[in-house]
Amino acid sequence: MKIKRICLYLSLICILFSCKGKDESANINLPENPNILFIAIDDLRPELGCYGNDYIKSPNIDMLAETGAVFTNHFVQIPTCGASRYSLLTGMLPKTKGHLSNEACRNFIAGKPETEVPETFIHHLRRNGYYTAGIGKISHYVDGLLYGYTDPVGTEYELPHSWDEMLLNSGKWGTGWNAFFGYADGENRQSMNRQVKPYEMADVPDTGYPDGLITEQALEKLGELAKKDEPFFLGVGFFKPHLPFNAPKKYWDLYNEDEIPLSPNPYIPENVHPASLHGSGEFNGYQLGDEEATVNGPVSDEYARKLRHAYFACVSYIDAQVGKLLDELEKQGLAENTIVIIWGDHGWHLGDHLVWGKHTVFERALKSAFIVHIPGKTKGKSVDKVVSSVDIYPTLMELCNVEMPHETDGKSLIPLVTNSLAEWEDASYGYYRNGISLRTDRYRLTRYFRDAEPVIELYDHQKDPNETKNIANENPGIVESLMPLWEKGNTGLFGND
Repeated sequence: MKIKRICLYLSLICILFSCKGKDESANINLPENPNILFIAIDDLRPELGCYGNDYIKSPNIDMLAETGAVFTNHFVQIPTCGASRYSLLTGMLPKTKGHLSNEACRNFIAGKPETEVPETFIHHLRRNGYYTAGIGKISHYVDGLLYGYTDPVGTEYELPHSWDEMLLNSGKWGTGWNAFFGYADGENRQSMNRQVKPYEMADVPDTGYPDGLITEQALEKLGELAKKDEPFFLGVGFFKPHLPFNAPKKYWDLYNEDEIPLSPNPYIPENVHPASLHGSGEFNGYQLGDEEATVNGPVSDEYARKLRHAYFACVSYIDAQVGKLLDELEKQGLAENTIVIIWGDHGWHLGDHLVWGKHTVFERALKSAFIVHIPGKTKGKSVDKVVSSVDIYPTLMELCNVEMPHETDGKSLIPLVTNSLAEWEDASYGYYRNGISLRTDRYRLTRYFRDAEPVIELYDHQKDPNETKNIANENPGIVESLMPLWEKGNTGLFGND
């Protein structure tokens, strides 16, 4: 009898150790169809407190990150708003030059009948029982309706089958595009014929600029969604820190401009043709700017600090709006069954490489913020694997227990979140300026389809994280070893020569 008890005891110990040895977070134990709050933030670099930047004031996003997974090497596929969002929403790499355009959703989705292949992951969630609501800029057009910057509000939807509701309170600005480029007095870039500065500090409440109105509308919608029986997808698309860098004064006051760090590399990298960069045309379109930005040399340190101050103030302004949304999730009893995602649609050169803007395939333009909070599962986890925006589609479908309708160019990130990873290929692809760029865990390899030499650029991020020198010529062996992986991302949109 004593021997039997000992054997039973030993068996129980083995079972306990066997269970302990398994990753307790290997399975996502959420409701079968959890809610999703997807927060898209325009032009958001991964320059937040949770990314190790102590000079940025982002307490609300940082608090979410403490219970979330922070992806430290997330890259978008195209460094311009509309095309990046099209790639995110469809889970696809660009296959034609049309996929690099801000009009990608309009040209490839709008006006077309519903088919078995869903137009976006939002559409697919809607077909599987989700109530889908969007507020602000989720695709390219800021209120989801197709019309030009100076036209009356349109009636045709950019994503006709994705939304149960698509909303935007444009307030005193009158139209979505006027609000997007709006100033505190109700004017906008268009109404002022571009005779405006690229920044503004007005002593107004949060609702004195459009993002405060977006937040108010989103808070109201969360209250309504909390009463529905079906799960929901709520997309909230904030405008800032997109140009113009306009934010309430209280967010400017968080910073001492003299202490704001300048770009660590405000010059063209060595062994790089200026064709890889650009003359900051969007930025210079704000024609009352203090100085013009060019590739011939940096703006003054004083102006660079003012612009960086303005950008950081916008980030803090949006951080405050995120905090209000998170508080409302708690208030409505939704926090325990709602996945929260924060996604920046691309990065932005703040004087890096002489550029003020996006639209390059350098690190600064392709790398953006990406944070995923899964209630009870992501607890302050930092993920350093190289991931892409196209991975978000299959990840959401797995989290929501929705079968993937077709194969995308992405792969689910759940193994990275749950530590159940078998293997992962560190590779992300970026496309722009007639170039395709591969980012691995150590290198960035770019090939341009152009006449201007050099057409190959290689950067070692282990030794040169600011991409100050193209080392392709002196490292032909590394280039050759990376080329097969680069070829996997060559979709043929620039030709295959």
